[in-house]
This record gives sequence, structure tokens and C-alpha cells, in this order.
Amino acid sequence: MEQRPNYITPAGYAVLRAEYDRLFATERPALVETIAWAAGNGDRSENGDYIYGRKRLREIDRRLGWLAKRMKAAKVVDPSRTEDRHRIWFGATVTIADEDDHQRVLTLVGDDETDAGAGRIGWNAPIARALRGAAAGDLRRVVLPAGEKEYEVIAITYPTDTANRA
Repeated sequence: MEQRPNYITPAGYAVLRAEYDRLFATERPALVETIAWAAGNGDRSENGDYIYGRKRLREIDRRLGWLAKRMKAAKVVDPSRTEDRHRIWFGATVTIADEDDHQRVLTLVGDDETDAGAGRIGWNAPIARALRGAAAGDLRRVVLPAGEKEYEVIAITYPTDTANRA
């Protein structure tokens, strides 16, 4: 299977790292303590704390493994350092309009930090792939599950330097 780069913004990487640290340093040790306490209570077959604790521990370990794999494969890209700001690349915030002149504002982010409700779409989403490299005024045709649509790029912006922000 071809491995695509896992592009992610610095803020997106920080969110993954914070979740990993919280699970590993706080939730997992507390759960292990609860499981040890429950195991000391005798019969484990009907011990809800023990059974639920083991199940939750497996979920946490699975999530930690997934987070570790995603962070290891991550290629952190700071969109504020993009040189060609007249075209759509990773991290761009784009205003597009469809044939009916309905405008949408989208930000192209890493696949691990998408939030469609907030207009943050994954770099590998069909609409993001169609918009890559486009400039303001360009028309792009996108094949979506609902059918084919054409969008015009109205505006392109990039964040300012994030190094000086808290």
C-alpha cells in the first residue's frame, strides 16, 4: 500500500500530542490503579470495575498505538511559511463559490485535524485535491458523492507567522 505523507499543521500536531500525553500520563495510570484495586477484591468474573477497567485499558492502549503511529508519520507543515501565497496549498483558507453563487470558506488541513462543521477539510478530500494549485479566479470541477460541481476560487489567505503566538 502506498504511504501518503501525513501532513499536519503545528496546531494539529499539538492536539495529537496533548491527547497522547493525557492518555499516557493521566488516564492510563489511574485506570491501572483501579484495575489493580478491583483485582484484589476477589472474584473477577462478576467484578464490574475489573471488567470495565480492562476493556477501557484496551481501548486506551489501542488509541495510544494509533496516535503514536500517526505522530511518527506526521510531516508538520507551517502554512504561515508558504512562499507561493497566490495558489492553494496546504493550510490555505479558501473562499469558493458554486454555480448558484453560494460561497463557502474552507481551510485545507491535515486529515487528522478535519472538522467539516468548522470548514476544516482534509488535504486528501476530493474538493481539496481539486483545489490544489488553483489561483483566485480559477474554476475547478469536483466529483462529489452528490454529483459533479464546479467551484470558482474567490480568495486565498494563509495564516500569519505562528511562531510568535502563544
